[in-house]
Amino acid sequence: MRRNLVLFLLLIMTVPVLMCCQRNRGAEKGRMAVVISTLNNPWFVVLGESAAAKARELGYDAVIYDSQNNSAREAEHFDNIIAMGYDAILFNPTDADGSVGNVLRAREAGIPTFCMDREINSRDAAVTQLLSDNFTGCVKLGQHFVREMNQQGTYVEILGLVGDNNTWNRSRGFHSVVDEFPGLRMVAQQSADFDRNMAMEVMESMLQAHPDIDAVFAGNDAMALGAYQAVLAAGKADEVKVFGFDGSDDALRSIDAGRLTATVMQFPVMMAEMSAVLADEYLNGRTDFDSRTPVEVVLVTRDNVSEFLD
Repeated sequence: MRRNLVLFLLLIMTVPVLMCCQRNRGAEKGRMAVVISTLNNPWFVVLGESAAAKARELGYDAVIYDSQNNSAREAEHFDNIIAMGYDAILFNPTDADGSVGNVLRAREAGIPTFCMDREINSRDAAVTQLLSDNFTGCVKLGQHFVREMNQQGTYVEILGLVGDNNTWNRSRGFHSVVDEFPGLRMVAQQSADFDRNMAMEVMESMLQAHPDIDAVFAGNDAMALGAYQAVLAAGKADEVKVFGFDGSDDALRSIDAGRLTATVMQFPVMMAEMSAVLADEYLNGRTDFDSRTPVEVVLVTRDNVSEFLD
């Protein structure tokens, strides 16, 4: 009787432990950190939230870190992520060169990194880099720009972050077409860090120096919308064509309303979700990754914007 009582008590104590272990095995696979260059831009909010949501759908805990376009803050995030022992990092870098060291430190700590949208200047630091085809996208935009301008006129260019390869890939793609037409002349070029308010201020200064320009090429939609605000305030909305890049909701609505002229549609949700899927595959043993994974982009104009509004 005493022996039966002991066995019964052991069974009562063991069952909750087994249930607890089973619950733990069926819960999260691990943790993924989502490090975003800035959450002060709706486009990057979509990128970060989509990556985190997909990671959670795959069974991981996911936390979003905002670097606020600050390399020092980004480094602090990596320090914390490494100390906390995350399993993978879905990463939108602040600087093509400056972010390489952070990714290498994570790799040395056994934490794989998957870059999204923005590139770092290293072939092997990250497992792979999912990047929009910025150069080709701006070749398409440049071709449309030439048609809209009838191959002549003056224009200004508003660049993004000078330390971001996307800035220069877009600029080079655009100029690879437009510079072939001598009737088109760039009269000013200045950075506005991909920021809408800064672009508005830059555009105001450009209009004071060059009041008779015919067009603006901005390296992203946020800057294009800021530039348009300045053009509108100067009473030149009917005279100056504004071109952007990203395919943000605000830009698409602006094109549909006849304000912006064109943009290039990127697919942040696709890039974000793919990065989480690839990280999951890596953690489950996959090893055959290309150093770069290109994602196609699409030119959006007033002729086809209705296809993308929803």
